[in-house]
Amino acid sequence: MDPVTDVDWSMGSHAAKLADWDAAIQLGKRVAGAGPPVPPEERARMREDLAGHVVHAEELVAELTGLHVAGFRSRAWAMGRGDWIRQNVGGLQRLMEPLAQRLLEHRPHRPSIARKAVGAQAGAILGYVSRRVLGQYDVFLPPDDEGLIYFVGPNLIEAERRYVLTPADFRLWVAIHEVTHRVQFSVAPWLRTFLGSMVDEYLGTVSLDSHQLMDQLKRAAEEAKTGGGPGGVLRLLTPEQRAIFDRTQAMMALLEGHASYVMNQVGTEHIPTLPRLKRALQARRQVRGVEQRLQRAIGFDQKVAQYDSGERFVREVVDRIGMSGFNLVWERREHLPQPGEIGDPAAWIARVAG
Repeated sequence: MDPVTDVDWSMGSHAAKLADWDAAIQLGKRVAGAGPPVPPEERARMREDLAGHVVHAEELVAELTGLHVAGFRSRAWAMGRGDWIRQNVGGLQRLMEPLAQRLLEHRPHRPSIARKAVGAQAGAILGYVSRRVLGQYDVFLPPDDEGLIYFVGPNLIEAERRYVLTPADFRLWVAIHEVTHRVQFSVAPWLRTFLGSMVDEYLGTVSLDSHQLMDQLKRAAEEAKTGGGPGGVLRLLTPEQRAIFDRTQAMMALLEGHASYVMNQVGTEHIPTLPRLKRALQARRQVRGVEQRLQRAIGFDQKVAQYDSGERFVREVVDRIGMSGFNLVWERREHLPQPGEIGDPAAWIARVAG
């Protein structure tokens, strides 16, 4: 044993012991690839452009919605795919801490092969997603990093080149979407805690009992035979977990739909090439074959569906009762749309706005 290299740097973190996160990052990077070659001067220009775009986006979002960011101004981080993977591994560890603590209570020393297996699974998924994501507002960053917004530079440039997009328009459009997410969590401080509590609630339902896990698998197999219950991987969820999943989906549809609505409404007036950008984004989302099956397996297709259903909800509410009426949603958690209300905006209006 080397007393230097074997020092435990996890600082008591259980999640750090649950998986080989270094292996996850390395595998993720291999799956991701570096992306298109970009000269240093083009990377520098992108960083400068995005720094200005996020500041401008804050002004445009406030002008449309009447909502303002509190605290630090938004700051852009133009990063590579590997940087994005590393940041999200850190976020994943923070989210998994309660579950990891439960798992390690009875087996404090997980076998190396088990840690590497979990790390490999996480790395493979993050590696794939890092090839697709354009920008991200990281909800669970430590307070000192509040205001940071990620932009995956290789993916932005790859899309600009493939679809022949105007970089200034495309980057501002993506910045508006991500800044809108920051605005949401700024005007509704309770939202971050509420989202975290739903994650904790779900992880608290994860069974560590092998008999219960077998019952879940049997029920999923029976539903697959009869065609009952939800499709795909959702069949593995217990009824309690499905209820949590439905509530989470409704909230995420609101957040993603609102950001899409804002970026498109602002773009109508401030982004000349908006129709071309929308066509390009739609084309970029179209995948087939193995990639389509992979997206379904990891739930990536659900995120795309959230954009569409959520944007329809926001648009209809704003059309009926105006932006000030819609903004009631940020006042308290009881105003969040319930699962059935995303597809029935009138029901939400009747319940919340009277």
